[in-house]
Amino acid sequence: MSRGLKNITLLQLQYFIEVASEGSITAAADLLYVSQPTMSAAMKDLETRVDRALLVRSARGVTLTDDGVEFLGYARQVVEQVELLEQHYLGRPPSRRLLGVSAQHYSFVVDAFVRMVKASDAAEYEFSLRETRTWDIIEDVRTLRSELGILYRNDFNRKVIDKLLRDSGLAFHPLFLASPHIFISRTNPLASRHRVTLDDLAALPRLTFDQGANNSFSFAEEILSTLSSKQEIRVSDRATIFNLMIGLDGYTISTGIISDDLDPAIVAIPLEVDERIEIGWIDHSGIPLTEQAQRYLDEVRAVVGGFGIALLDQP
Repeated sequence: MSRGLKNITLLQLQYFIEVASEGSITAAADLLYVSQPTMSAAMKDLETRVDRALLVRSARGVTLTDDGVEFLGYARQVVEQVELLEQHYLGRPPSRRLLGVSAQHYSFVVDAFVRMVKASDAAEYEFSLRETRTWDIIEDVRTLRSELGILYRNDFNRKVIDKLLRDSGLAFHPLFLASPHIFISRTNPLASRHRVTLDDLAALPRLTFDQGANNSFSFAEEILSTLSSKQEIRVSDRATIFNLMIGLDGYTISTGIISDDLDPAIVAIPLEVDERIEIGWIDHSGIPLTEQAQRYLDEVRAVVGGFGIALLDQP
């Protein structure tokens, strides 16, 4: 280890984490009750000590360089371990818990998030859950806006998704394999069926999640995205898609995992197609997850396992 690295202080790491989280040196300084010049000087000194540019500064704030993204992962690990030592040996209360998750629109993701928040032992926490587009999930994790992301891949999109993850320095970790289901309203004429076919869906509006500027078939959140549909509606959020299932008897294709508590008006019906959906989580390659991220994944596994689905990544 170089002499410079030995001189990094815990305070500098804490400052850096806040700057990265806020995207602004001024906002981080205000949050930590220090002056903006002090915070700015601390960041420049940190970059000098590690001999790397960690931040890109602009009039709109700061973003992380590639080295900064990697450094942030390790900085979080160091600060978290120090906090654990202080709790154990000095009797200090748990510190403010931090976690960002970005995901495609799955109710099990929300269910697990609710469980994690309820089980949190911290008096203070700052959690974020972004249900968003596929491209944005990958970008959120790449820039560490979120520590982990949850999305799907299958034989159709695997090469594109894997290449994008690889180019972004991210890794995909399989969670489980799901058989395709349609989500429809409990009042839909198909709701009493044990199984449905694509022909059964021909007269119903197909509901899909809009992918914005990156509206490629490979980034679609639903399988069979290349199949034509006479009636198609794109939406941006899960509440809207469920309202359209109820109001228009529309359908979407997903995992079959639906929460009766969170989505009581929606039912999942197996779809007869020769497809499988592989759900997994993504993170930065080689950067260990924080304890809070591990806790969240444990809740995800518990929710999925509660539906009798075999997990692929038992810890």
